[in-house]
Amino acid sequence: MSDSAGFFMRLSFRWRLLMALLAGAGLPLAFAPLEFWPLSILGPALLLLSLQGASARAALGLGWAFGLGQFGVGISWLYESFTLFGGAVAPLAALITAVFVALMSIYPALSAWLTQRVGGTLTPISGKQVAAFAGSWVLVEWLRGWLFSGFPWLDLGIAQTASPLAGFLPIVGEYGTGLIVVFLAGLLAWLVQCLVQAPRPALKPAVVFVGFLAFFIGMGSLLGRIAWTHPVGDPLSVGIAQANVPQMQKFDPAFLAKTLQTYVSLTEQMGAVSVVIWPETAIPDVFSDLDWFKKRLEERAQSHHQDFLVGAFTQDDSGRYYNTLVGVPDGVGFHRKVHLVPFSEYMPLRPIIDLFSGMIDIPMSDLSPGSVNQPLQQVQGVKVGASICYEADFARDIRHSLPAAGFLVNVSNDSWFGDSFAPHQNLQMAQVRAHEFGRPMARATNTGISAFVNAGGQVVQKLGVNQEGILIGTIQPYQGSTPFYWLQSWPIIAFSMFLLGGVAWLNRRQAR
Repeated sequence: MSDSAGFFMRLSFRWRLLMALLAGAGLPLAFAPLEFWPLSILGPALLLLSLQGASARAALGLGWAFGLGQFGVGISWLYESFTLFGGAVAPLAALITAVFVALMSIYPALSAWLTQRVGGTLTPISGKQVAAFAGSWVLVEWLRGWLFSGFPWLDLGIAQTASPLAGFLPIVGEYGTGLIVVFLAGLLAWLVQCLVQAPRPALKPAVVFVGFLAFFIGMGSLLGRIAWTHPVGDPLSVGIAQANVPQMQKFDPAFLAKTLQTYVSLTEQMGAVSVVIWPETAIPDVFSDLDWFKKRLEERAQSHHQDFLVGAFTQDDSGRYYNTLVGVPDGVGFHRKVHLVPFSEYMPLRPIIDLFSGMIDIPMSDLSPGSVNQPLQQVQGVKVGASICYEADFARDIRHSLPAAGFLVNVSNDSWFGDSFAPHQNLQMAQVRAHEFGRPMARATNTGISAFVNAGGQVVQKLGVNQEGILIGTIQPYQGSTPFYWLQSWPIIAFSMFLLGGVAWLNRRQAR
């Protein structure tokens, strides 16, 4: 047994649990709003070090502790959503949040377990363990983005918007970029292990780690200068309205007239913009039930030569309700939200939820999903890649509108989250979508953060949380496709499986 391995193995399991918990708790600081991206490398490296000498069962516990820190801090805003805006009593909100965090922590636990089972006991860390760690991490992140509707929060690739590694996003997407991050984390863990052993043996891993870090940062910087898509046509003047309507008032019928008047007033302040965007459920009612208001918007659209994209609810002939981005005039079209949020826009466990009907109240939580193949909206002759809230968190949802869409529009009602991490995290995921597909984006939210994002994923203008106002900017339509549009995430997932399979095969061969 090496001295380095002995150092970490001599730590009691409780100390290693604490190490994993703190490493996970620090990871959300790599994401918005702080965006200290080096923590996205350090956090997983500390988890890998804590796994040294651990059994499969111990690895599960250490990975779960890491997840408790990661999600306990990173999605702590759930508690506020349930108490302040969902009407839940505090104990129930705390219970729901704790259970959700515990369930999400199963994913890092699974990653740690796979690393131990496939890579072998980490005494000491070797290239095989680094490969197994990287492959298992990305594969589990991908599973988390698909199972039970998906929950891609705090994926490592998302944290790279302020990092030179962002240059890889248009090529390999968030999972491929995340694979690079975890690989660097594995090399960092190897370096730390050797430093603990003695300075001289650490020379080789130091050179390897610094070399790969410099290579990926340099390559990412160079790739970030490549314009994978290009402008087409004339730019559009766009106005975004952020009314900052409190969530407690938003669905109160007594405040409907005031809400509508606020949006009308903000629109009048925009002047002669050609496109006006109101956020998700800006009209907190069924649009067809407000025929008088629809006519008012149509008259303004005609007299000012404007196209409107307005968040509202709609109802079809069968009586089903949809969360919709409605176009005014009718020729603009509409986008019905396809990817609904479980336990918010629909209830997958309705009989169980009904048991708590007097303790929690989430309005409009029985919506239907729109069609995946619905026609694209079109403003001023330019096709729009529309998404509503949660949909911008998934590359596969945004991809449906491309390459036909000239630019992206995302509308959201982030007032559910208060002034927490969530509005910043949502904007950061939207930035990644713009960068992955090389399209500018206009993002309109009820209480912030509304923003204009360029085709490189950088925020050009924004209006912060809990501010009322307008954003006026220019959107230049783009055309063309990034490599990621064509490749998608499948090559990265296949490569992750190949890493795990290759390491397992090498271990069996050596065992013989």
